[in-house]
Order: sequence, then C-alpha cells, then structure tokens
Amino acid sequence: MAAKNPRRALASCCVAHTVHDGLSDVTYVLLPLLAQTFGLSLAQVGVIRAAHRAAMAAFQIPAGLFAERFGERNLLALGTLIAGLAFVALGYANGFWMIIGTLFLAGFGSAVQHPLSSTIISHAYPDEGRRAALGTYNFFGDVGKFAFGGAVSLCLLAGISWQLPVIGFGAIGIVTAAIIFFYVSSSRVAHTTTGAGAVVHGAIRGWGIRNPQGFTALCLIEILDSSTRTGFLTFIAFLLIDKGIPEGWAALAVPLILTGGMAGKLACGFLAERVGIIRTIVITEVATGLGILSTLALPGIGTLILLPLLGVGLQGTSSVLYATIGDLVDRDRLPRAFGLFYTLGSLCGIAAPLGYGLVGDVAGVQTAIAAVGIAVLITLPLAAMLRPAIATTKPVSV
Repeated sequence: MAAKNPRRALASCCVAHTVHDGLSDVTYVLLPLLAQTFGLSLAQVGVIRAAHRAAMAAFQIPAGLFAERFGERNLLALGTLIAGLAFVALGYANGFWMIIGTLFLAGFGSAVQHPLSSTIISHAYPDEGRRAALGTYNFFGDVGKFAFGGAVSLCLLAGISWQLPVIGFGAIGIVTAAIIFFYVSSSRVAHTTTGAGAVVHGAIRGWGIRNPQGFTALCLIEILDSSTRTGFLTFIAFLLIDKGIPEGWAALAVPLILTGGMAGKLACGFLAERVGIIRTIVITEVATGLGILSTLALPGIGTLILLPLLGVGLQGTSSVLYATIGDLVDRDRLPRAFGLFYTLGSLCGIAAPLGYGLVGDVAGVQTAIAAVGIAVLITLPLAAMLRPAIATTKPVSV
C-alpha cells in the first residue's frame, strides 16, 4: 500500500510524471516544426496547443472521481497507454486536423497523471515530508521535459526528421503504461470503505477550503503564472527565429529554459523555507517578468544565454504554489483541491497560447512576448492578498 511504502509510491509517481510531462511539453519544441511542415499560422499553432490543454482541463477532476471506483493504478496506466498511442499516431500526421486529434487524445491520457499522482503522494506522506515529496515529484516533471525536448533538438541538429523521435516517445509511453500497471499494483492508494465514505460525504460538506480568500488569491496567482509559462514557452522559439537564429538552435530554447527550471523547482522550495512564501513569489515573478522583457532587447545569442537563468523563476514559482495548497485546504480534501488547481493550469494552457497567438498574428511575435512579460507582474498585488491567509495558517516569515 502507498501508505506502507511511501518511497515506492513516490518513485512510481516520479516515473509517471517524467513521461507524461515529457510527452506534454515536447509539443513546445514541435510547434515550430509542425508550423513549417504544414504551413500553419500562429493562431493555428495556438489552437493545436489548446486542443491538448483542453483535454487535460476537461478530464483532471473527473479522473479523481473515477479513481475512487476504478483505482489510481488502473487509470494511471490506461491514461499513459492512450498518451503513448496518440504520439505514435502524431508521428504519422498528415495535416492540421490530425495533429489536433492526436494531441487531444494525448491530453486526455495525460489528464489523469497530476491529480492521481498527487493523491498517491499526499496519502503516502500525510504529515512530515509532504513538501519535500511533492517538490521531488515536481522536479521529475522537468526531467521529462528536458529529456524529451532535448532529444528532439539533438535529432534536428543531426539531420533527423521530427517524426522519428515522436514515434519513439509514443513507444516509451506504451512501455511505461505496462510498467505502471505491474509495478504500482502494490503501491496504489487503497481506500477502505470508511475512507471512501468520507470522500463521498466530504463532497457534500464542501471542498475543505479553510481560507477562501487565500485559496482564491493562490488560484489567481497560478492562473497568471501558468499563462506566462505556457505563453512564453509556446512562442520563444518563434522570437528567436525572428531574431535570425537558425531553426535547429531555436528549438533548443525550451530545453534551455527547462534546465534552469529543474534547478528552480528545487531551489525555490528551499528559498521559501528561508525567506517566506510571499517574498519568494514576489522575487520569482519579478525576475520572470524582467527576464522575459529582456529577451526583446537582447540579440538572439544573448537571449539563448539568458534562457536558463530565466527558467529558474519561470518554472520555480510552481513548487511554492503547489506546496501552499496544503496550508489552505483540509488534508482529506487535497485530492480534489489538487484536481481543481491543476485544471486551472490546464485552462490557462488553452487560453494563453491562443490569446498570445492572436496578438502575435496581429502585432508581431515581439509584441506578444512583451504582453507575456507585463502580465506576470499582476501577481504582485495578488501576493499581498495571499499574505494574511498564510500568516494565519503557518507561523513563519511570509
């Protein structure tokens, strides 16, 4: 059982996170290649990314509900299998509509991963170690993003077409589904009759949010932070191409950002422990906004050099936000709260690429990037709104 073997539960969830986030975020690297292969506009690029995020947004909360009946392991394995098969099909895509269809299925399959893995970890580490466990889990998501995105970039630099690595990623997903089904069987969360009843009755009583104002502020910060992250990652390669950087080198932009993000997701957790949650949010969001705006002023090579440092703030804030959920929500309501929180992030993945894509089509990619950099600074007054809630739930420096 997960509660009796927390390390095995955490390891299983880290593997699932690595594969699913790798499959999900490799699309950032693929978008410019798909656009050039099939002659797509920036708005169409936004629609393609939105199709994937729409599926994730629609099925994350239902995944948590279905897991109560069918089990976390079964849904996690099934979702991984669907995502893998979808990527195999993407490798044989012949146009805009097939790309949308395959990425929608990939998003449908990946929708189960975040809420179910977070549920397993939360039950495996109910008290001490929860923040460290969720931070580790969050870190391994970036391992997948970096590995999958870097593999595509290296294939391009070696003259290999994007179709081959995409099919390979799909095969990895299929194999991972089988591993999850057999390996996680003894480490999935087991709900007793009493526990299941508690969940059902808890749905009647509410979501267990102890501080509605604080939770609302946290969700609004997540909306802006996620919109900034998805918007910038979607169009940074286009900005570099616009600056004259060759396609193969521009494709390295996302892996470079994720390299810094991997460090940021670990470092920001420790930073929050030392200087406080609110100060950490302010530091990372200001650094992100200034860094994004700096990419407009720097030459192409200078932008590439800046990207890993920019990734620390761009990706690192998420660890602080996820770890704060447990301070504002009752423990037995965490699975649904995580589902809601991750769904908000997925909805931002729909709106941000489409919205910023339309801005880019009308006013140019540099204007779109400028809008991304300015919008993230709106998190600063929201952080002030979150401060009283943190102060009343956790007696540390905020």
